[in-house]
Amino acid sequence: MRARTAILCSVADQGVAALTNILVLVAAARLSTVADFARFSAVYLVFTVLLGVSGAYTGQPLVLRRGGGEATSGACRSAVVFTVGASAALGALMAAVCLLVPGDTARALLMLGLVLPVVLGQDALRYAFSTLQRPHLALGSDLVRLLCVLGALSVQVYGAEPARLILVWGLSALPALLLSAVLLHRATAGAPTALRPMLRRGHLGQRFVVEFGVGNATSQLSVLGLGAVGNPLLVGALRGATTLFGPLNVLFTSATSFGPPLLGRIADERRRVRATAGLAAVLAATAALWATVLALLPDRAGRELLGDTWPTAAALLPATGSQYAAMAVGTCGLLALRMLDPRTTLSIQVVFSLTAVALMAGGYALGGVPGAAWGLCLGSLCKAAATWTRVARLRRRNPDAKESLTADALPSAP
Repeated sequence: MRARTAILCSVADQGVAALTNILVLVAAARLSTVADFARFSAVYLVFTVLLGVSGAYTGQPLVLRRGGGEATSGACRSAVVFTVGASAALGALMAAVCLLVPGDTARALLMLGLVLPVVLGQDALRYAFSTLQRPHLALGSDLVRLLCVLGALSVQVYGAEPARLILVWGLSALPALLLSAVLLHRATAGAPTALRPMLRRGHLGQRFVVEFGVGNATSQLSVLGLGAVGNPLLVGALRGATTLFGPLNVLFTSATSFGPPLLGRIADERRRVRATAGLAAVLAATAALWATVLALLPDRAGRELLGDTWPTAAALLPATGSQYAAMAVGTCGLLALRMLDPRTTLSIQVVFSLTAVALMAGGYALGGVPGAAWGLCLGSLCKAAATWTRVARLRRRNPDAKESLTADALPSAP
C-alpha cells in the first residue's frame, strides 16, 4: 500500500473509532434520563481509562516495531492474545467485586467487566493491523463495529438502565472481534506467540502507561472523584460537553500519530518548529470555529444530540471550547518537543496534569460545574505555555542544529 493511501486509511480508521465513541454517548444520552446518563458516563469513563491503559501497554510498543517477517507477525499475535487474556482476568475480578455491591452504577460496572475482553480485544486488533501495514483491515473492522453498535442501540427504548446499555454496547463489538481475529490468523499463520516479553521488566509499555496515566487518566479519574464526593451530575455535564468536541480529538490524535514522520521531512530544525507552530495555530482556530458552531446550535438541535443533558452541556461550551483551543496548542508543543528531545515530555505531563486536576477542583469549589470546566481550561492553557517555553529554551540551547530527531533518540521495541 502506498504511503498516502495508508495514511488516509489510518486517519479514516481513527475517525470511525472516534465517531463510534461519540455516537454511543449521543445514543445513551437520548435513551437515558439525566441521572442515568451520568451513571452511564461514569462507567464509560472507566472503560475509556482502561482502553487507554491497554493501548499504552500493548498497542504503542507494537506499532514502534521496525521491519516485518515472522517476528513482527508473532508480536501482533502475542499482543492480541495478551490483551484478551489480561482483560478477561481484570473483567472477571471487576464483575466479582461489583456483584457484591448494590446500586445501578455497580450493575453497569459488572456488565463492563463481562464485555471487557470483547471491546479491548477488538481495539488490540486495530494496532495489529496497523503494525502489519494493513490499515484497511482495521478500518473495515471499525466500520463493522460502528454498524453493529448503532443497530443494537437503535432498538433500545427510552429509560433503559445503564447496565443494559453497557451490555448491548459491549456485545455489539463481537462480530468485529471475530472477523478481525480470522483476518489476523490468516495474515500471521505460523508465527509464534510469546507472552513473556510483555511481562518482563523494561517493557516499553510500562513507560507508556505512566505517560498515559499522568497525561490523560488523572484528569478523567478526578472527574469521577468529584462526581462521587460532590455533584454526580458533574460527570454527565463534562462528558456531554466534551462529546461535542469529539471531531477535534480525531484531529489531535492524527497530528500526534502522523506529525513526526511528515514534519521530519523538513531538514532545517527551525523551519520544522515553525511548521509545528503553524499547525498549532490552525488547530486552535479550528477549535474556536467548532465551539462557535456549537454555541449557535438551536436548542432543539442540541436536544436531538444529547437529549436532556443538552442544557447543562451547552452552558459549558465557552469553557470547553477555550480548553480545546489551548489543548491544540499544547498538543503541537509536545509534538515539537518530541522532535527536539523526546525525553523532556514526561516531566511536563506529570506536573501540568496534576496542576489541571488542582485547578479543576479549585474551580468546582468556587463556581460549581462551570468553575470546574474553566479550571480544566486554565490547566490546558498552563500546559501549552510550558511546552512552548521548553521548545524555545531548547532552540536557544542548540540554535544551529539541523537534525535532532534521530533513531537513537527514539525508543526501540523490545
